[in-house]
Amino acid sequence: MTCKSCGLLVSLLAVALAHPVFAQQSSGITSERLTHAEDEPENWLMYNGQYSSQRYSRLVQIDKSNVAELQVKWIYQLRTLSDVETSPLVVDGIMYLTQSPSNVIALDAATGRPFWTYEHPLPEKLSLCCGRQNRGVAILGDKLFLGTLDARLIALETKTGAVIWNVKSAEASEGYSKTAAPIVVKDKVISGIAGGEYGVRGFLDAYDAETGERVWRFYTIPGEGEKNNDSWEGDSWKTGGAPTWVTGSYDPELNLIYWGTGNPGPDWNGEARKGDNLYSDSVVALDADTGELQWYFQFTPHDVHDWDATQTPLLVDMEFDGRMRKLMLWPNRNAFFYVLDRETGEFLLGSPFAMQTWAKGLDERGRPIRIPNMFPSLQGTLVYPSVNGAANWWSASYSPRTELVYIVTYDGADTFFIGEDDYVPGELFVAGGSQRFEPQEKYASMIRALDPRTVETKWEYPLQAKTQSGLVSTASDLLFGGSVDGYFYALDATDGKELWRMSVGGTVKAAPMTYMASGKQYVTIAAGNAIVTFGLE
Repeated sequence: MTCKSCGLLVSLLAVALAHPVFAQQSSGITSERLTHAEDEPENWLMYNGQYSSQRYSRLVQIDKSNVAELQVKWIYQLRTLSDVETSPLVVDGIMYLTQSPSNVIALDAATGRPFWTYEHPLPEKLSLCCGRQNRGVAILGDKLFLGTLDARLIALETKTGAVIWNVKSAEASEGYSKTAAPIVVKDKVISGIAGGEYGVRGFLDAYDAETGERVWRFYTIPGEGEKNNDSWEGDSWKTGGAPTWVTGSYDPELNLIYWGTGNPGPDWNGEARKGDNLYSDSVVALDADTGELQWYFQFTPHDVHDWDATQTPLLVDMEFDGRMRKLMLWPNRNAFFYVLDRETGEFLLGSPFAMQTWAKGLDERGRPIRIPNMFPSLQGTLVYPSVNGAANWWSASYSPRTELVYIVTYDGADTFFIGEDDYVPGELFVAGGSQRFEPQEKYASMIRALDPRTVETKWEYPLQAKTQSGLVSTASDLLFGGSVDGYFYALDATDGKELWRMSVGGTVKAAPMTYMASGKQYVTIAAGNAIVTFGLE
């Protein structure tokens, strides 16, 4: 909090603590409640709704018969000029959200009335490749957990926003930062790191939720003498990237954390780092208690197109090839959709779900069969998908009712160039670039609904240009999403028919969520620099 407004903040806190929603709030969010988050559809207890990251809600008050009657119930104007990418939490009537660059706000979920704001001071100079963003917080007990752009993890008191502890994860001056929402597993806060374009060495951390003490760290690039370090030529592993900049998933039964990793560095010059470059562009499965690697799967060995595997792992239990299996569904940035056994990491199925020109297909192990001459070059090489990928950090959704995966997809290409670069701490380390030369009408963005057993597209819903909105599905067979041209909409999750649409006055670059307050269901989306919440009469 800022001292120049201490008097106002104290007054707001006094009002907040006396407010009925705080008085009625339970003693706190327990690990047990997080494990069974899907049983509390009135709340939204973590970034992707539940540990499975399905972004599916059991709420049915808003349904196909009344969704066209949705109206704006409240708008909270954020004090930022950035397009906000946050996805809020709602806990027993209180909404907690983040505001660029690294601030937290608590609101009344029914009215949008503010209770408190925490403003994190940042250094004047930060090395950031992709904007001053923060996508959300995590919660346990009476603490909220925030990752910051200067690579810190902070615990705040839920009722006041007061700082409980503040720890440094890495040196921000070297290009490390945090943009993703952490997740809480048992008594630990799991937090990743961004900075893949700055020659960082990626990692995933676990911190004691009570004290802030670091319990374990898993480096996404094996060090000297460790298994698979030889997948990096020479010392290239030291500046190899592979960040963990999007929130992962967790299976309580297996006690495994699943996290996607980013591109190797430098981005476009693979000659500087020959080899498969493990564990970049992979999903890693880690023991939640120790951080030890249980298995990994690399989607794009020796990536030279910046196709991070930082999509959210979708955890689904369903019948596959005649028997029930614990699956992981993964629409990858490289334009292939993967089905993995999440107990073992076994590759089960893989097929393109968007336009791609770089691989003939996948072999029996899921390794890509590359098409020759698709690497970046001095004169430029046109490749589908683009550097933004067929999918990216914006969250997909899975509905157990329809058994479909919903993905905001982009069919587009870029021309990729190779270059030279010397590593300098805190400076971009990319060795090349990409440009778009073809007419924009050749590119298409849409929602695709896929059958995960076959990767067959069941329906499509066209969007304007390249859209970065996440999705949420509900038990009333609705699918909510946004678009780059400033619309929020609801579709029939079974066939993609548009049921409702409204202008929200700003670009949607966030994932929606839904909850209940005072017995009424709401749907909230960050649009432009505002939080917009819809409900029925």
